[in-house]
Amino acid sequence: MNPVHADFFAGGAGEERTLRDNLAAYDRLRIVPRVLRATGDRDLRTTLFGTELATPVLVAPTAFHLLAHPGGEAATAEGAAAAGTVMVVSMAATQPVERIAEAGGPLWFQLYPQPDLEFTERLVKRAESAGCRALVVTVDSPVFGRRERDLRHGFTDLPDGLACENMRDDTGRVRDIEMDPALGWDRIGWLRAITGLPIVIKGILHPADARLAVEHGVDAVIVSNHGGRQLDGAVATIDALPAVAEAVGGRIPVLLDGGVRRGTDVLIALARGATAVLVGRPVLDALAAGGADGVRDQLRTLTVDLDHAMALAGAQRPADLSPDLVTVAG
Repeated sequence: MNPVHADFFAGGAGEERTLRDNLAAYDRLRIVPRVLRATGDRDLRTTLFGTELATPVLVAPTAFHLLAHPGGEAATAEGAAAAGTVMVVSMAATQPVERIAEAGGPLWFQLYPQPDLEFTERLVKRAESAGCRALVVTVDSPVFGRRERDLRHGFTDLPDGLACENMRDDTGRVRDIEMDPALGWDRIGWLRAITGLPIVIKGILHPADARLAVEHGVDAVIVSNHGGRQLDGAVATIDALPAVAEAVGGRIPVLLDGGVRRGTDVLIALARGATAVLVGRPVLDALAAGGADGVRDQLRTLTVDLDHAMALAGAQRPADLSPDLVTVAG
């Protein structure tokens, strides 16, 4: 991969404290396994919005997959489908959602609500028509994060021939993605009025916002700090998860992204209140190395690793994992 593009995928905002802490936070936690639980064969199947998945590991929305591999987002979707899980398609994908949908697996669509409501509505309808099964609304980006690696490289535009294909309007022009500092809860109500898709809010860290999400009829929340790419110094997601899960109180699913690298990380997240997790950078690395097969193998490896960890922790199903199985290292 071009080193500039590799830095785009790997980097975070500011001094990258949150980026590092998303990983380091798991090092501060330990599993307290149960024994003699007769788990037999584990069952990792997870159902979200009526779709049964083979694993509670989903593919997080990430931009510009054609920078990583010639197969682009379509190859990522193919790998996710082979692993039996959901891919969340980024609004900033370098292939159109219709092309990505040809892979055949379940898709969700990630949306930055645009100030132009008419264009936003057309984009939502386009995602619906392509067969996307949920709308993932990113809410932690009123402005772009300051990503110093990109600033040092001067990486501000895609190479010639590539574009954010989902941002093409009816004239064929590719619009810029606009962050909206005026974005508020009223926009969630507006989205609810224009679509029947489940609405998932991505970017929740504070429990008060989790409670507000439930009050505004959101269908799920994702505990996320944008992979450390927005507010540097924000809390690690695995540290924020328990309070968010408590605030939600089981009324809607709680998902998590950020820092998940091993099956034991998935186990810890599920035990702390997540219904499922999403992975981004590991999938991009796998895509760059092996295309669709690499993505499939990465997701299957995480799932096998989780299955093994659950057997050793005394759990047969994700629902068997509870907070008492995790402690803070002394």
